[in-house]
Amino acid sequence: MCKHNTSACAQVSSSDEDEAWTVNDILRQFGPAYLEKYRDRMSLDQIKAMKAMIRCRTESAGAIAYRCLQCGQVHMVPKSCGNRHCPTCQGAKAKDWLAEQQARLLPCAYFMMTFTVPSEFRAFMRSHPRECYKALFEAVYQSLITLAQDPKYLGSSKLGLTGVLHTWGRDLNYHPHVHCIVPGGAISQSGTEWLSTRNDFFLPVMALSKIFRAKYKELMHRAGLLDQIDASVWEQAWNVNCQAVGDGRDSLRYLAPYVFRVAIGNHRIRSVECHEDGTGSVTFTVKPRGEKHYRPMTVPAEEFIRRLLQHVLPKGFQKVRHFGFMHKRSKISRVWLAMLVTVTLNMVYVLVVNPPGLPAKQPMRCPDCGGELKCLGFAWNAFTQSTVTPPMITDTS
Repeated sequence: MCKHNTSACAQVSSSDEDEAWTVNDILRQFGPAYLEKYRDRMSLDQIKAMKAMIRCRTESAGAIAYRCLQCGQVHMVPKSCGNRHCPTCQGAKAKDWLAEQQARLLPCAYFMMTFTVPSEFRAFMRSHPRECYKALFEAVYQSLITLAQDPKYLGSSKLGLTGVLHTWGRDLNYHPHVHCIVPGGAISQSGTEWLSTRNDFFLPVMALSKIFRAKYKELMHRAGLLDQIDASVWEQAWNVNCQAVGDGRDSLRYLAPYVFRVAIGNHRIRSVECHEDGTGSVTFTVKPRGEKHYRPMTVPAEEFIRRLLQHVLPKGFQKVRHFGFMHKRSKISRVWLAMLVTVTLNMVYVLVVNPPGLPAKQPMRCPDCGGELKCLGFAWNAFTQSTVTPPMITDTS
């Protein structure tokens, strides 16, 4: 239960050690009123995400029971919602993703590319997220292979890239864009050569921007949405940025936290004020563009929730996508491709017969004796039963 949800709804600051607010606490405090007021304007995905975050690690969610294999003590761990928009549940996944992607890096130069739609198009995009996000990924990939196959550049469409969708800006406002990690080269159309780019240049961004806009317009036409879009959108510049990032490790380290991060983390919440009429305000930190330090920003609690929920993705939509030879189901062997790149660039390649896999996941440990914990199952009444009567447990093994 949210410790901040008092009947008097007095002013509480997160500067107090016992009263550190989280995004989940803010939703528990102000979410029900927001839901009652704006339910008819919210998508089903937004409603489900809000309800999940409100219940996360509370009495109503129950707990997972673990027994220590060494001392036999039973421990109850509050059940997380697991929702991908919950800042409390996404922390540990980025590290595993980063390790997996770094293991797939090729021994060549990499580029970080960012594709952004104009601000005039964002309102329409927010009202049609599934169609527009899908088209964003497709337009990015089609634009790259269209320009790459030009003989003036790579002369081949067999590229590989990883794209990550972001929908937020620094102040939680809506700013959809896609970041791409792209190896500096392509496989020849014959499939026998590695065609390398320069280490400091991949493709011309001005030409790529025009192709990106045209491809997106074509995809909107196919989706039957073109007539609903203001024609002036296609006269605006569609920004494409490209930056050389060395061997790709730094760009992956930059992207990894964003893959599983939500629009705002709990560490950025500075204070929350509750008023007797049920309203309130939230102060969180923002780093303005071009500055190195964070500054506080205060908005009404209702506005904070609105900004947060506009970044909820459609159910089942994948925000990370791999294309070309970077796709996990690509028939091109990663080891063979790494050797081809190495030979082309005259580098030293170390052949690993049995490449190491990802590090094994460490088991949970008992806080009392350090022994390994075994999961017993879901405990429905873990918070309501006395310490004498064991809670009712549903076996999930």
